[in-house]
Formats: sequence, C-alpha cells, structure tokens
Amino acid sequence: MSFSIGPYQFANPLVLAPMAGVTDRPFRQLCRSLGAGMTVSEMITSRPDLRDSRKTQLRMNHEGEPGPIIVQIAGGIPQMMAEAAQYNVDHGAQIIDINMGCPAKKVCKVDAGSALLKDTKLVRSILSAVVESVSIPVTLKMRTAWSRDNRNALEIAKIAEDCGIQALTIHGRTREDKYLGQAEYSTIRTVKQSISIPIIANGDIDSAQKAKMVMDFTGADAIMIGRIAQQRPWIFEHIERFLATGQLQQEPDEQQKQKWLRDHLNNLYAFYGEYLGVQIARKHINWQLGKNCQYSANVKAALMQTTTVEAQLSLIDAYFEQWNQLERAKVP
Repeated sequence: MSFSIGPYQFANPLVLAPMAGVTDRPFRQLCRSLGAGMTVSEMITSRPDLRDSRKTQLRMNHEGEPGPIIVQIAGGIPQMMAEAAQYNVDHGAQIIDINMGCPAKKVCKVDAGSALLKDTKLVRSILSAVVESVSIPVTLKMRTAWSRDNRNALEIAKIAEDCGIQALTIHGRTREDKYLGQAEYSTIRTVKQSISIPIIANGDIDSAQKAKMVMDFTGADAIMIGRIAQQRPWIFEHIERFLATGQLQQEPDEQQKQKWLRDHLNNLYAFYGEYLGVQIARKHINWQLGKNCQYSANVKAALMQTTTVEAQLSLIDAYFEQWNQLERAKVP
C-alpha cells in the first residue's frame, strides 16, 4: 500500500504524527527505520524573532533524513505564516504542513493551533496565503472542531480543498476534548466521502487491528500514529505487515528492544551533545521502559538522575541484563 501527496509517493500509508518535544530528528529517524512511511517535523513557530533560537534551529534540522522533508508551521497571522513557509522552503522543506490541530493552551491562547477552527474566514486567509506563497505541496492538520457543539470539520475541509491544500489530516477529537475520552471517526468518514484530496486519519490508533479498522471505516488514504509510538516505535512495522497480510507480529524480544533503544540514545547524544542529550533521553527511556513491570522504581530513579552518557547507557544495559536473568530463572 502507498499513497501520494503532490509529486511525492510514500512507501506505505503510515505517518508519524508531529509531536512537540518528541518527534525530533533522532526520533523521526528511529520511526522511519521501523516502518514509518512519512514523518513530519515538530511544530515550528511562524514568528520571525524566534527563527534563530537554538530550539527552532534544532527543529529545522533534517540532515541525513530521506525526503520529502515535511515541516509543520504554526501561527495565526496569514502574512507571517506565508513568510514562515517561504523561509522553510528556502531551508529545505519539500512539503509544508499547517498546524490547526494543537490543543495546547499556550498555543491556543495566541490564536494558533486548533483555536483557528473558530474562525473560518481566518482559516481561509491563512491557507490561501501559504499556498500562494510557495510552489511546493501544502497540507493541513486539524481537529473535528473547536467544540463538541460545533463540529465544522466538513466546512473547514471544503475550504482547505478550495484553497489548494493537497492533503488533510484529521484528529478525531475537538479542541474541547483535548486528549480525553475516545476519538471518533464518523466525522473523518464524512469528510473523506465529501472531498477529493487525500485524508489522513488520526487519534487513538494504538494497534495493527485498530489501524485497519480505522482505515476500513473512514476510507482514509493513510493513518497517523502519535502517542503510542513513544512507547512502541516498532508499531509501524506491525501495522504495515497486518495491512498487507492480515498477520499479527509478536512483540520484539528484549534484546531487540535494547538495541533499538541504545541506537536511539546514541543518536540523541550525537544530535544534542552529552548534557542536553542525556536529559532528553530520560523521557524516551521512561516511555519505552515505563510500562514494563520489571522497570523498578529504583532503576527509574537512577536513570532519571544520571548526568553522563556512560552512566546512562550502563544503567540501560544493567536493566536489560537484570530482565534477562529474571526470564532465565522462569525456565524450568
């Protein structure tokens, strides 16, 4: 299975969601190596006064990644968004994605992210300004609405198609929902049946079976995987195989998990440097090991306090060795 955006064809319809503070270059590379067909940058502000900050520059770093390079921008001023799109194209972006889905308070309070869904005229102005400013495909990520009482996803989707947006990602919640309750897919199905541009379904897709159900129910061209990839980045391979063959894969063994985690951590250290890399690695370690019953409070505390690469990797190795010893002890 594959899908396309503009001139770009992707090997499979599995997309890693852009998540601020998560999907940096090392994590995108990890997920691509484990089956993600498409990845998107962390959200980059459209504010020109922040372009030279280290945070923004790191988010714009795509060195060594396979194309197309997809950059997500956020903001609420049409001209500023257009200039941000042009700036990112000048720095290597091959697809621009517009964020109208982020429910975070600090984003919405400046009339960006999903707050924009309240104002359809502003939505049209932003989309038109960005599409007209660049010669590459522009896509949009959104929610079903600002509030449950006003699900205007179909109206926004038709505006997007009319403005020249070339693919649309819809998260099956409103901004009011944040991440509470269950995502709903009926709105996504209605949008898919009503417009002709590719639709990417998003929200609570946490297994291969759920991925197939969502694709079958909505008719979506692709699916976007978010939070579950923090814990199980290999989920992309599992979904790809299930969609192709109907066969479920077993979870990888601990030796394989250890290799992937170590490779990812070394990539983080190289990208951020030792001091920042060790700090950022802590959350990834906690995500990937935190659901394991063998991940004891003592090991977790030690890992969260380490300040050097050597100490952090040694604790990781000690954890997996302890786990292996416990497993061997179970064998009669």
